[in-house]
Amino acid sequence: MERLDRDTVRLQVEATAESLYDLVSDVSRTPQWSPKVVSCSWLDGHTEAAVGARFLARNKERWLTWSNKPVVETTERGREFAFTRTEPGGGTIRWFYRFAPSGSGTIVEHGYEVLRPVPLALHVSLRVLLGIRDLRSDLHQNMTTSLGRLADIATTRPAQQAPTEPA
Repeated sequence: MERLDRDTVRLQVEATAESLYDLVSDVSRTPQWSPKVVSCSWLDGHTEAAVGARFLARNKERWLTWSNKPVVETTERGREFAFTRTEPGGGTIRWFYRFAPSGSGTIVEHGYEVLRPVPLALHVSLRVLLGIRDLRSDLHQNMTTSLGRLADIATTRPAQQAPTEPA
């Protein structure tokens, strides 16, 4: 069982760094791309990303649901959006999205770094309760899925409305 430390996935997306930042920094939209997040909402009167803002994230894996309250750490539009999640029995993990213009699009980097280790007991519990044999691989796959879905959202244009005939 490999303990978590850090991981990153990257994807070239045909969208601007600013538009991608705008998507991920609107945490209420996270369930559109994240396979485990079922809802996110700002707390303490916040309505948008700002350093120190907290949000409530509800997650689900099979039959188990849980919540956490991440704190926004970095809000550099078009460059980086990051937040830290600390939970009793869950360690502290800093999650980030970074953006680098590249050709006609942007390289998006999504990853995490463990600031306080995830206890071994959590790894064992996830294995026994949910069948997650390797948390590192599970998180890597979820980040890969998230970036793919984010790219689909960022590159899909709204349907053109048909012109209406005057009455």
